[in-house]
Amino acid sequence: MQEDPPPPWKHEIDAIVGARHGGQVSGVLDRLQDLATRHPHVADIEYQLAWTLDAQGREAEARPHYEAALALGLPPNDHAGALIGLGSTLRNLGEIDRAAAVLESGRDLFPDLREFDAFLALVRHDQGRHAEALQLALTTLADTADDPGITAYSRALRHYADQLT
Repeated sequence: MQEDPPPPWKHEIDAIVGARHGGQVSGVLDRLQDLATRHPHVADIEYQLAWTLDAQGREAEARPHYEAALALGLPPNDHAGALIGLGSTLRNLGEIDRAAAVLESGRDLFPDLREFDAFLALVRHDQGRHAEALQLALTTLADTADDPGITAYSRALRHYADQLT
């Protein structure tokens, strides 16, 4: 069985993302915007546009691209990244309750990805739910850290986290 050829935009987006990861950020946004104009309604392109705008601190411009990428459908890894990005962006835009809903949905969809807990801890803090925020942060730290000092005290950290409720 023969594999389908990649879509016409795939090699170009891979080159743009590769250049960005390699530290060549000049012109990345212009190249992505041009690609989006030539290939509209492509989830991968929308996601990379959102990510690039977000990294430049242009959250209000990133938001619709995250939303479009998610609506169009992304593979699981990028879907999780887009939910984190959208949740963080909404938090930075002051849409705290919507940020919480997005991050909670990400936790439900991807229960093994603990980065959702870290971002949700920030949202809980912004919601004034400080004990819950600290509990979530401490539990995430204790569960995921492989630093010998943290792992040595992980039981105590979990105990103190449980007392915060």
